[in-house]
This record gives sequence, C-alpha cells and structure tokens, in this order.
Amino acid sequence: MTKTSAPPLSPFSQRLITAAQALSARVDRLRFAEPVTHIYNPLDYAWPAHELYLRRYGHTRKRVVFLGMNPGPFGMTQTGVPFGEIAAVRDWLQIETPIAPPAGAHPKRPVQGFACPRSEVSGRRLWGLFAERHGTPAAFFADHFVVNYCPLVFCEAGGKNRTPDKLPPAEQEQLFAACDEHLRAVLEVLEPDWLVGVGGFAWERGENAIGKLPVKLGRILHPSPASPAANRGWSAAATQQLIELGIWT
Repeated sequence: MTKTSAPPLSPFSQRLITAAQALSARVDRLRFAEPVTHIYNPLDYAWPAHELYLRRYGHTRKRVVFLGMNPGPFGMTQTGVPFGEIAAVRDWLQIETPIAPPAGAHPKRPVQGFACPRSEVSGRRLWGLFAERHGTPAAFFADHFVVNYCPLVFCEAGGKNRTPDKLPPAEQEQLFAACDEHLRAVLEVLEPDWLVGVGGFAWERGENAIGKLPVKLGRILHPSPASPAANRGWSAAATQQLIELGIWT
C-alpha cells in the first residue's frame, strides 16, 4: 500500500469519518476572544491526511484508545494526524498527502505540511514507543488507536501556543461540549476496554465524557519536553504505567 492509497471503507472508519466531520463543522462555528488571535483546524485544511488515517487505522474495533489534548504546532497542525510528528507519520504510518495551509495563518506559526523542518517531540516519543514495542503499524492498530480530544490549535498575537485548558470558562463550555460528544461517538464506534489519557488534561476530559459507557479509564505521563519527568525517560515510564494498569504485559 502506498502512502496516499486508502483501503476500502469499513463501517468503523465510515462512522469515525462522519463523527470527525461533524466535530469539525461544529467547532468551526465557535468564536474565541483575545488573547487568541489565530485558530487552526487541521480537520479542515489537512482533512485528506486525517481521513486516510481514519480509513487505514480505524477500520476495526480496538481494545485501547489513547487520548491526546489537541494538535501540537509541529505535529497534527502540520500532518493532520494525532501526535503527528512528521517522520513518524511519513515513515512509520506511511501517510503523506499535500497539506493546503489555512488562510490567515500566523506568520510565526506557518503550516508547511510534510515540508516542515521541525520535529514534534511529544509525537516522536509516543509513536516511537509504539513502533519499538509493536514493530509495525498493523500490529499496533490491531487493538490500539490514538485520537485527540480537541481538534483546534489556538495561537496568540505573539505566536505563542495556547492550550484548551487555558481558555476562559465560557469558551471551554462550548468547545468541550462538542469535543465530549465526539469522544463518546469514537468510543461507541470502537468499543474499547480502555481509554488512556495521555496527560492530566486528557484524563480529566475522558473521565467527564465517558458517562455511563462501559470503558475503563487510565492515564499515562504526557511525553511533552516541558515535563521534567518525561525528559528523564518517558518511554520507560509510560510502559511501566501501562503494565501496572494491566493494559500491557
């Protein structure tokens, strides 16, 4: 299978695609005040890559769903794939499509697609662990999947990234309602045994969204380079947490 080819559309992938499109349309209607000045939605401008990810890797039921926060500036913002560090997406996941930059992008935060020279450390660590442990994407995605809670990227006037947890409560309320609904839709489609929050924010939002769904909730350390604990050996720490949860052996 080439990087741009897509497998036949399965019922699972079709429902994930429909849910992602609904989420994209819903968050596009939201408005955010300063200090947020620029908003990127990779589910719009990078949709071909995201759809390929859903078609290729979301085509079956999963045992474990990993949940991230929102796109990083050099990851999903560039590639349309959760935790989408360019080399991991291109070389391991075998996804590479043209990415059309969004209109009105911040000059300090350009969208260069797969030509972006920067590496997203969090994505490199996350996908690197999965590649090291499972070998091939087919082996990993046989019972795992990765999704982000929020699809939007928020940028301040000076170019600083602003994460969803820093938004005002009124803006969070509308955004999180849309994201909760999408997450529940993903869980209903994939019927996982486990939802694993990658970091505290994702864990909290997952706990809130699950409701009465029969899904166990776990948490692992976020692989961000801003975390001293992650910089002391994220792969080993996350692996140990997954073993202690009983998810990995």
